[in-house]
Amino acid sequence: MSQVGIAQLQPLSAAGQARKPDDPDRVRDAAQQFEALLIGQILRSVRESGSGWLGSGNDSSSDCATEYAEQHLATTLAQQGGLGLADLISQGLLRDR
Repeated sequence: MSQVGIAQLQPLSAAGQARKPDDPDRVRDAAQQFEALLIGQILRSVRESGSGWLGSGNDSSSDCATEYAEQHLATTLAQQGGLGLADLISQGLLRDR
């Protein structure tokens, strides 16, 4: 059900390690992860609409493989610029600092 696996998310910083909340790299990474989630949701909607996205197997192993492929594709697309939302979000957040 999750679009980006928990293992793909950045770990929380250790207690006592204060990091700047407006660090541009962190803002960009968070925006990119958000875009990956959004792209993953779009891909999932396409698959569930019955249009045959990435195969049409009905067993649990093919469902698992399809979800993994969608997650990987969504993450890769977001890292390569995706829909351009990560740039817009990070620019908007960093502009107000």
